[in-house]
Amino acid sequence: MKVSIIGGGGLVGSSAAVALQLGKIVREIRLVDVNQDLVAGQALDLLHGAALTADQKIVSGGPELSKDADVICITAGLRRKPDESRLDLINRNVTLFRGILGDLKTHGYCKNALVFVVSNPVDVLTYLATKELELSPQQVIGLGTVLDTTRLRSMLAQRLDVPPSQTQVTIYGEHGDSMVPIWSQAQIAGLPLDKYPGVTPALIAEVEKKTRGSGAEVIKKKGGAGFAVGVSIADVIHDIALDRRRIQPISSLQNGAYGIHDVCLSVPTIVGRKGALQHLEVELWPKELAALQKSGNVLRETIDKVLKG
Repeated sequence: MKVSIIGGGGLVGSSAAVALQLGKIVREIRLVDVNQDLVAGQALDLLHGAALTADQKIVSGGPELSKDADVICITAGLRRKPDESRLDLINRNVTLFRGILGDLKTHGYCKNALVFVVSNPVDVLTYLATKELELSPQQVIGLGTVLDTTRLRSMLAQRLDVPPSQTQVTIYGEHGDSMVPIWSQAQIAGLPLDKYPGVTPALIAEVEKKTRGSGAEVIKKKGGAGFAVGVSIADVIHDIALDRRRIQPISSLQNGAYGIHDVCLSVPTIVGRKGALQHLEVELWPKELAALQKSGNVLRETIDKVLKG
């Protein structure tokens, strides 16, 4: 599988490239960036470790590298400020993103390719890509709340001193302020979270608050997220490459799940070689369902104001 990473010179794009290299699954990693020196340096750095990692082809260059890619991962974008919501980025990033989509149209792209949006605000930009590219809706996906979910699981595991891989709780909705942690389905190693020793409403509230502010905290302390988002990207791409059909909270165009239509946000989604194969619905607490539908309305209002205004 050939993966093109647009924005491959930046922190997020290069972190994704390292995760894909260490994953040893995709055949070719292509780094695309307007800063040719930077992206060439990133590719060279990856190449230098190839003998100890994986037998992959690693190249760098311009938008022409996406022409026959199987997955086009878009990570390019302006960084969020510590006190800025992801939706605040939209006016600054939509013009840049439309330019990237224009490059894809100019240079061409495989009609069987998947477009994987990571740039923020990811749900709005995923919607924009869905509407402007000549691909089926299932072929355009966004990272959505995959990163938020792994943050929540990891921090809950740290707080309870349990293995992160045995912590199960998922976030739906927007990758942003209106995200919805689904505590009704949460488990630790198959045990209901509310029955697990040491779990209290106060602890759950504490972990949720920390998760909601974790992106801004990382930006404030090191300038931007890299490692966790990189492995999150690779996890989704590996599901695509291997057609694993795992359930992921990726963002994609909604067509009725939980009563939500015509926005891109995260619900449980089966991910395979052809993208977002199916949306699933599980029973939620009434307050979770209401919050998820509100999240859809928040995104709908933003789309109407910014993309259609």
